[in-house]
Amino acid sequence: MSKIVDAMEEYTNFSHYIDGENAEIQKKAKELKEQSKDEIELIKKTYEYVRDEIQHSWDAKDRRVTAKASEVLREKVGSCWAKSNLLAALLRANGIPTGICYQRLTFGHTPEHGYCIHALNAIYITSLERWIRLDARGNKPGVNAQFSLEQEQLAFPIRKDCGEIDYEEVYAEPLPKLMKVLESSTDAIEMYLHALPDEIE
Repeated sequence: MSKIVDAMEEYTNFSHYIDGENAEIQKKAKELKEQSKDEIELIKKTYEYVRDEIQHSWDAKDRRVTAKASEVLREKVGSCWAKSNLLAALLRANGIPTGICYQRLTFGHTPEHGYCIHALNAIYITSLERWIRLDARGNKPGVNAQFSLEQEQLAFPIRKDCGEIDYEEVYAEPLPKLMKVLESSTDAIEMYLHALPDEIE
């Protein structure tokens, strides 16, 4: 599916933004595991929790800015960049290798509105010996991302004719460039309108 750029163990490590050692992350990860009968159900439940129970800050018009997974869990809101950190932290806390992927999307419906970088996750399913991608951005009218082992169902179809890009790499850590934007922003809505980069490099 994707080009893996780091050693497999990197996808289970905790870090500054994927702070799975945090007590509240550990508590929620344990709760989700106890509700699941196997690895696949655990991945699905964790994904759906982040997708449905954590608000996307643009959709909610919530000005709070979160970056670290523990902040996203505490505030129950975040951008796609932040929500991907939380999904990675919760799954890694249960020993499931999880990475981060990116897409370049039009900010509006056409290239004239400019572009932005969207984050989603890649999860390694040990029992199937393969990676799948899941998009925990959050659904709304026109956006219907779902858990699927058969056919990938992400939030946004890539329109190559509009200059959109589906990047192949699976990163073990969020891109510093994007985390710098979160760290330097104090208003999520202003960040969306004026501070989003349009390429990953």
